[in-house]
Amino acid sequence: MSKQLVNSKSIIREMGTVTALSGSDSRSSWRWRNVLAVLVGLVVLAEIGFLGKLDLERFTGSEESCEAWLEKEDWLEYSRDFSIKPIIVRGGEQDFKSCDVGCKFGDSSKPDAAFGIQDGASSVLRSMESSHYYTDNHIPTARRRGFDVVMTTSLSSDVPVGYFSWAEYDIMAPVPPKTQNSLAAAFISNCGARNFRLQALEALERAKISIDSYGSCHRNRDGNVDKVQTLKHYKFSLAFENSNEEDYVTEKFFQSLVAGSVPVVVGAPNIQEFAPAPGSLLHIKELSDVDKVAETMKYLSQDLHAYNETLRWKYEGPSDSFKALVDMAAVHSSCRLCILLATNIREKEETTLTFKKRPCRCDRGSQTVYHMYVRERGRFEMTSIFLRSNNITVAALESAVLSKFKSLKHVPVWKDERPESIKGGTELKVYRVYPLGMTQRQALYNFKFKDNAEFEKHIESHPCAKFEVIFV
Repeated sequence: MSKQLVNSKSIIREMGTVTALSGSDSRSSWRWRNVLAVLVGLVVLAEIGFLGKLDLERFTGSEESCEAWLEKEDWLEYSRDFSIKPIIVRGGEQDFKSCDVGCKFGDSSKPDAAFGIQDGASSVLRSMESSHYYTDNHIPTARRRGFDVVMTTSLSSDVPVGYFSWAEYDIMAPVPPKTQNSLAAAFISNCGARNFRLQALEALERAKISIDSYGSCHRNRDGNVDKVQTLKHYKFSLAFENSNEEDYVTEKFFQSLVAGSVPVVVGAPNIQEFAPAPGSLLHIKELSDVDKVAETMKYLSQDLHAYNETLRWKYEGPSDSFKALVDMAAVHSSCRLCILLATNIREKEETTLTFKKRPCRCDRGSQTVYHMYVRERGRFEMTSIFLRSNNITVAALESAVLSKFKSLKHVPVWKDERPESIKGGTELKVYRVYPLGMTQRQALYNFKFKDNAEFEKHIESHPCAKFEVIFV
């Protein structure tokens, strides 16, 4: 018993010792577990902070990341590749060298468009005649008749086909000496014009303006001459159209510019929009203007300095507005027709239910990045630009457009067409940025966001808004 008791006490003491040792190890392990937990917590917090920082940089701190995300999310795959399946227009000839979109003219059983009224395709009206003589050329009349696309001299038509062109007219040709004794030359052959041009000619003669007339109307000189070469030697040229119609400005005016002979105009009421510079033409709006214009002609003919001022643009270059107008013709009207048709096809496809809904904006944190598209007038494909919600202004739009095209080392579509003296260097200059789909009358003369609030409203109401830019 006593041995067992001793042994029991011994075991108890051993157990107590073990228990004491175990308690000490336990407290030590508990401390390490606490330290480890703290370390793990700190690592987790650091990871969360790091990932949060990445997320913040991706969507609110870095415009590039938002751009990349929007480029991916807003990308659309269209059902038709125009490089493989080009726009087909039935009728007419393929009278252009190249086009920014696949475009073919000729016979086809399934064209996208055709000249004349056409079932199953867009009906196209193309004419360079005045609507005063051909009433179908009046745009509302053409629409009522069923034409989907109107191509006339009107800048309000879908595809303007003006008489102006750098390629056709050597507008910047030098000014030769004025050697003719008569002040003005006239080439008028239609004596039954539906305006007052013959009365204006007679009124100028009564006002003692000497006129050499080479046309069949009031002819007093042999008409078998080269018109432009003849005009070069007169101080003034009577650019009298056969009708007074907006935008109807024919070769009569542009040949006067080539010759360096100041045009005296009877015709388009908005002829000043076609002037190469302020003060470069004289306009007889009404017959009552003849005496005043005659006095100006006499004054300019006697004051060499004043006369030379009217031709200063020949030496210093025309205005930006004139360049923007004539540059339009650097892309052939047939190509511009194909660009319009292809654009309409894509616009229509974007509205179908099969097309995904694009975000068009990146909303993260306090900032929103808006995704927009822009192309140069005369081009087809769009390129992306972005604006931030804290700077939705017209100035920011133009700056973003300029920056984007500079980064692309963009060459303006008119570069090969313009005369060498006004081609300029490699710098780009924005003349107009306007919403896609506007007429050239709107784009060049009528449209302007009245303020930044109106521009912002446009961006909000037109997700992935599209624009065109005119460079000069």
